[in-house]
Amino acid sequence: MYQPAIDLAAVTAIDMHVHIEVDDHGHNSLPDPLVAAVSKYFRTDGPRPAIDAVAQYYRERRMAAVVFTVDARTQLAHPPLSSVDLARAAAEHADVLIPFGSVDPRTGTAALDLAARLIEEEGVRGFKFHPTVQGFDPSHEEYAPLWGLLESAGVPALFHTGQTGIGAGMPGGYGFRLGLSNPILLDPIAAEFPQLQIIMAHPSVPWQDEALSVATHKLNTWIDLSGWSPKYFPATLVRHANTMLKHRVLFGTDFPLLTPDRWLRDVATIDLKPEVLPGILKDNAARLLRLADPATSV
Repeated sequence: MYQPAIDLAAVTAIDMHVHIEVDDHGHNSLPDPLVAAVSKYFRTDGPRPAIDAVAQYYRERRMAAVVFTVDARTQLAHPPLSSVDLARAAAEHADVLIPFGSVDPRTGTAALDLAARLIEEEGVRGFKFHPTVQGFDPSHEEYAPLWGLLESAGVPALFHTGQTGIGAGMPGGYGFRLGLSNPILLDPIAAEFPQLQIIMAHPSVPWQDEALSVATHKLNTWIDLSGWSPKYFPATLVRHANTMLKHRVLFGTDFPLLTPDRWLRDVATIDLKPEVLPGILKDNAARLLRLADPATSV
């Protein structure tokens, strides 16, 4: 069972958004046509490292990383990577990796059972959801039991928000619906489950104002800065990260599609205040994930 062994004094950052896209058997998290389209969209044909290589990559950079896959078995008709295997592999690299689970909300009670098992038996520290790729509206009441389970367990839920490159450029966008990732759909969850910590991933273009509105109104919501080079961050996002949201904004990359090396290089070119950067890079995540002094955790 995973137990974190991260020396916070020894790491410089915690990357909150790292995808594991292939397992040790070479199975991809997405169907082959989507893998090719994503590579074209992001202009990268780079490797999709398995979890051991990801651990070594972050260890070399003195960083920790939250790792996950996305279980979209219903929408994609494609077997997902195993979150059980991911958690067990992360346990072997507990000095640098933090596993999040993923379940397909559309599988009903099976999703609840798997989520409970991942928490109780495997020790995952949170869950990742991608409403557009998984094909569900997170605000619908049918999913409330899942949010209640995560709230009771005290683990955060990380949701993709905004535009996605997955399916981009394909006929009909592969059938994916962008509106399912509007962050305003997370507002009723945050209201109904006030102890559930909700992370809105990425600059939420074209709904950045909606994300900032939710985050400023609901203290149990956070924003991670993954998926975009910092030089493309909307000015309103930078302004909020510098001020009222500075304690609830999180460093994230979207590795392997965006690397921490590039993120850190590009963040130096924007108007993010140097005094808020340590919190964004590490301290906020340590508090959220209960890696810091429990007395100061969420």
